[in-house]
Amino acid sequence: MARDTRSIVKMSRREGYALHPKAHKALIKRPTPPGQVTNGRRPAKPSQYSLQLREKQKVKRLYGLLEKQFSNLMKEANRRQGQSGAILLQFLEQRLDNAVYRAGFAPSRRAARQLVTHGHFTLNGTRVDIPSIRLKAGDEFTIRPHSAGTEYFKKLDDVSPAPSSTPAWLSVNRKKVAVKVDNLPVRDDAEPDINEQLIVEYYSR
Repeated sequence: MARDTRSIVKMSRREGYALHPKAHKALIKRPTPPGQVTNGRRPAKPSQYSLQLREKQKVKRLYGLLEKQFSNLMKEANRRQGQSGAILLQFLEQRLDNAVYRAGFAPSRRAARQLVTHGHFTLNGTRVDIPSIRLKAGDEFTIRPHSAGTEYFKKLDDVSPAPSSTPAWLSVNRKKVAVKVDNLPVRDDAEPDINEQLIVEYYSR
């Protein structure tokens, strides 16, 4: 299965945005993009195209998608009624790997993707290993009985502490490592500092 294996810290520096929890400290220490030397000069003002491109790259990398996957989601969002940008973010939030991360079962989306691809979860009673599966209202996913005995899930509170809050669209039973999808996510369930309109503009060029 294709995935982006580049350094998440370097990609975070390139986008000026922490794409992974461990990137926060790196951005404070080295906030400039990799390879950029300013020599004390003020950086040039980015063009509108550059802003659109960087926002698209930021969100694509935040959710761990490749370009073709992301582009196809944008095309599907454009075919739906409503605001394309908000629908795109809804699709991204509905991904199984994202829901595993949002539920607090993984410290990052990359880690959640790995848990799913290794087949640690069942969806509506069936074993799944596809991170991009789009969840629907009424779906339930839970840890496989065999996986519950692994060292990772035995020490879940250490490797992935429970989040201070979980999205309203998910009902999480942390003790059983089980989640029910109560509703579809809405725009406010995604990160607030995403400018989805820039992404819509990028793909409408």
